[in-house]
Amino acid sequence: MSKIKILSLGGLNENGKNTYVIEVDDKIFIFDAGLKYATESLYGIDYIIPDYSYLIENKSKIQGIFLTHAHPENMGAINELCDSLPNVKVYCTKYTRKYLELEGVKHNLVEIQAYKKISFKDVSIFPIGVNHSVPDAVMYVLNTKDGAIVYTGDFIIDPSMKDRYGMDIGKIAYIGKQGVLCLLSDSVFSERMGHTSPNHKLTNFFRDTINRAEGRLIFTVLPIHLYTIEEIFNAAKNTHRRIVIMGKRLQNVVNMALNEKYLNVDTSILGDLSNINDNNVILLVCDDKEKPYAAIDRIVSGNDKFITLSKTDTVVFAEPRYDENEKIIVRLENEIAIMGAETVSIPKDKEISHHPSQEDLMLMIDLLKPKYYMPVEGEYRYMVNNANLANSLGISPENIILKVNGEIVLIQDGVLKECFDKIEINDVLIDGNSNDDVGELVIKDREMLSENGIVLISATLSKDTKAILVGPEITTRGFIYIKDSAHLLENVKKISFDIIEKNTTNNYVDYNNIKLEIRESLSKYFYSETECKPMIIAVIQEV
Repeated sequence: MSKIKILSLGGLNENGKNTYVIEVDDKIFIFDAGLKYATESLYGIDYIIPDYSYLIENKSKIQGIFLTHAHPENMGAINELCDSLPNVKVYCTKYTRKYLELEGVKHNLVEIQAYKKISFKDVSIFPIGVNHSVPDAVMYVLNTKDGAIVYTGDFIIDPSMKDRYGMDIGKIAYIGKQGVLCLLSDSVFSERMGHTSPNHKLTNFFRDTINRAEGRLIFTVLPIHLYTIEEIFNAAKNTHRRIVIMGKRLQNVVNMALNEKYLNVDTSILGDLSNINDNNVILLVCDDKEKPYAAIDRIVSGNDKFITLSKTDTVVFAEPRYDENEKIIVRLENEIAIMGAETVSIPKDKEISHHPSQEDLMLMIDLLKPKYYMPVEGEYRYMVNNANLANSLGISPENIILKVNGEIVLIQDGVLKECFDKIEINDVLIDGNSNDDVGELVIKDREMLSENGIVLISATLSKDTKAILVGPEITTRGFIYIKDSAHLLENVKKISFDIIEKNTTNNYVDYNNIKLEIRESLSKYFYSETECKPMIIAVIQEV
């Protein structure tokens, strides 16, 4: 009999950052290592990852990291996690490994195959292929003495998706007959009725869009959604249009997929940079993981070195619309309309993202018949709705587990125990190429700068006499318009001058007290005069 702990470092009550930890006695298994896209309110933060302190403290117990598929929400933080755990192996299927290598990930990648068991003495892991928008996506079955723990990752159920996108329902049903202790299942589309399929099939919609467009088409896509890219190729077939892949990153993904037979398309319609201004061309542009819609934003603002938007262009947003990025899309659509071009978005009854809707979720539950059910992946209301679906199929509320990040689920000898233990969970904010957490203080500084600007007070003193030689000089950015605020600036200079004089003698200058008093006095003065609180920096030097 085993003592099993299940917890999430990310992915519960949020979209993205999926990182689930299952501890069986003295062995730890990590499933996925995702990131979360940052919103505009985080002032320049590119993306967010979990705090890995718990894993670092228990690194001797970790058996491996198991990735379900090549999406940033599920594997985008693998570099940062492997930097923290450099000796831990990363298990993934061939396409995921190839994609990670294109992204520069080299850490201990171990290629696995669906339906081939991975043994860890008395515990084993069995990957099963699932239908998803990238090839070689898998769910994982963790076999323990007390039964299987199943983590679905992202999936849909569509029997028409074969080979590299295929799913073996029979294998899943067999696992269910062997006995499933706990099922962890995706919640993102739990409020949507019916099956996700066939709403995820967009070839006909893309074909109609291409046929209606009179001029050039610009598709903004994500390189991770290979299924969508293949649909665009298929829709363009027999339309006498060329497709040009823009950007090295997207070109690398497409070339890899073609070479490895993951992309089955007519390559004769591929064009090159000489075709980008043709009237009948289709341009595929892609975004970076940390900057949604950055590629089309660059084109719209006129900063792209190859593409200039014209009135005859049609821009097609062929990537998911996340709630946190809705403002960006609306702004771009408005700017494109002002420029005279046309925009096309995926209809609300269609889906770029491949997540299970209600019928998919209930079918998975029915096939696996778990003793305990734990909704994961998605905001809390989605998790609750997922739990309600399980309850409607006969799983009692006592056997349905709803947790948030950091809270520990304890199953001992096959029985769910009451447990109020939790570990401290914090977000790590990543800006640029640095793996270090930016931190809340930096975000607060950026917020202050964005709202109220900055005021710099500088003065130069004599090293010998301590007399003021230059200044105080006042420099502002983003606070006031200097030409209209001469009286205000004169008062600022006088206040600063008096503070410097007060804290200076013939042989000593109290620099710390000068800076502190300038900040406090000017902060009160600025607020009384303008009701603003700019960032105030005092620089005092001797020559």
